[in-house]
Amino acid sequence: MADLTHLAIPGTRIALRVTPRASRARLVIEGEDLRAYVTVAPEGGKANAAVQVLLAKALGVAKSRVVLVRGQTSRDKLFEIS
Repeated sequence: MADLTHLAIPGTRIALRVTPRASRARLVIEGEDLRAYVTVAPEGGKANAAVQVLLAKALGVAKSRVVLVRGQTSRDKLFEIS
């Protein structure tokens, strides 16, 4: 999993693209883009919650500090560290 602890500063915004129904959950840095792969389906916010947990783990912060700002129903999401 990608180490993003250097981004764990309040106010930091993290843009990423999500791929649901992946074979395993992981965060990947591809060039300058961040991609999140989650195993759950995008139903009822389950994929968003899974991405929130992945990001929190990679950042080394509590999941309550990782807030979805934009992209609730899109594959492209923007999270902010509170």
